[in-house]
Amino acid sequence: MKSPHRGVLFPTLLAAASLLAGHPVRGATPVLDAMKEELQRSVETLSKQPTPLYFLSYEVTGNRRYSVRASFGNITGSSEGDNAVVDVDLRVGSPELDNTHSIRGDRLSNFPRYAYQQTPLEDPEALRSILWRRTDQQYKAAVEQLAKVKANVRVKVEEEDQAGDFSAEPAQKWLEEPLSPEFDRTPWEEKLRRYTAPFSAYGHIYSANATLSVNVETRWYVNSEGSEIRTSQSYYRLMIMAYTKAEDGMELPRYESFFSFTPEGLPDDSQILQTVQEMIADLQALREAPLVDPFTGPAILSGRASGVFFHEILGHRVEGHRQKREEEGQTFKKMVNQKVLPETFSVIFDPTVRRRESMDLVGAYRYDNQGVKARRVPVIENGVLKNFLMSRTPIEGFSRSNGHGRKQAGLAAVARQSNLFVEVTRSHSREELKAMLIERLEQEDKPFGLYFKDVQGGFTFTGRSTPNMFNVLPVMVYRIYPDGREELVRGVDLIGTPLTAFSKIMAADDQFESFNGICGAESGGVPVSAVSPAVLVSQIEVQKKEKSVERLPILSPPWESP
Repeated sequence: MKSPHRGVLFPTLLAAASLLAGHPVRGATPVLDAMKEELQRSVETLSKQPTPLYFLSYEVTGNRRYSVRASFGNITGSSEGDNAVVDVDLRVGSPELDNTHSIRGDRLSNFPRYAYQQTPLEDPEALRSILWRRTDQQYKAAVEQLAKVKANVRVKVEEEDQAGDFSAEPAQKWLEEPLSPEFDRTPWEEKLRRYTAPFSAYGHIYSANATLSVNVETRWYVNSEGSEIRTSQSYYRLMIMAYTKAEDGMELPRYESFFSFTPEGLPDDSQILQTVQEMIADLQALREAPLVDPFTGPAILSGRASGVFFHEILGHRVEGHRQKREEEGQTFKKMVNQKVLPETFSVIFDPTVRRRESMDLVGAYRYDNQGVKARRVPVIENGVLKNFLMSRTPIEGFSRSNGHGRKQAGLAAVARQSNLFVEVTRSHSREELKAMLIERLEQEDKPFGLYFKDVQGGFTFTGRSTPNMFNVLPVMVYRIYPDGREELVRGVDLIGTPLTAFSKIMAADDQFESFNGICGAESGGVPVSAVSPAVLVSQIEVQKKEKSVERLPILSPPWESP
């Protein structure tokens, strides 16, 4: 089985105040009380079994969701609903060797399994019943799995990483008041009609949609160490997507996506309508833009593009569990305290930062999904690799969590990214960065370089059984010629391998851009952000983008018919 790829989708240009400001609001906690009572009862009983339990946590994730969708000026759908999911993390054995230990030679067993059940929140006794049943199931499965782990350890060669399977962490207490969503469907329906109506004037745009999604997520967490946590966060996401086709059949997309923790944080109508006009102009220009053949040469990545670039080539490869699993490529495992970037570059992951320049960063949170407090983690300092992102799974040299054990409800937590910040101590103006690129063109006798202005996302493979590579998916790309001219082009994907790509980073400008997105990996989709300046790369590689063979519709759209 191939190692899964990790990707981040639908970035949006968002340009840091502390998330830790303020104090929790204490109120009635019937859900937490029920969880604590059942946890205590389970621990007392299961810790006395022949194969004793040594750690247990419960997490309940409740979501209230709304969405409205429109296309070409008309509402096409809406939905709303509630759900709550119970997750159980139960461990038998010891922190040195437990039931979560990787079974080498059986890759299917090493991917986190669903360990959850839908649950009502309004009935504490029903919740306790579900926790009781789920805990019993998990305990029996854990005992069986531990036997397989011990057998695997006995018969296989010695493991490369001798670190244990679990790190104990201090108990945490934090209770926030659950939020209520702010959502009035009628005005938003009118907004989405106005946002999508302008696309209908252009027959070559065959798909144009806008979606508003509102989600309020409240998490309750307790564990056998004594932690009691209740957090609540709202997410507002406005997404606009439109597609056209070139005459050769190539599908040409334009995406814009905006995230905020409050409805007031989204752009106003005039900004959105201006963005729509820019999308229309870009789609018209892309239809006429020339194709680019496979190419290697110097390039500039905008702040938005470089944020995705760092997310893919670095971020996933410094997630702690990837340094331990022997099926992983472990790109940076042996490079701690070695130079991996120019000394002017540092990379920090910091989920405690909620806003930057009045814009929300959705990779922010107070506590991770393993009850560990969020904290700032400098991964690269002045070009030197110093840290990994850690969950409660230790690795050699890094025995404790740094608050990056994350997951989607229903999956097992692993180390994941949060807010990524690329910082530079010596920056250049955008004009200087372009001049540096042109200088390299002349030195290398290259006909042009490339400027990646906007991207839709990317993905990467980190395992040993597949090429250890990344793919960033550009939307707006320009040729830069030696005389300074810029020309819009189409049809390329930015590809490469991580160590080679890192070795080609030269300089950065002084203007920071950001993206917010949903990153998918083994533990599901989690919100992430990246803030980065534009970077100059001495050499990149692009390949041809996949192309459809379908032509534009033969018939004109109905609104253009006589």
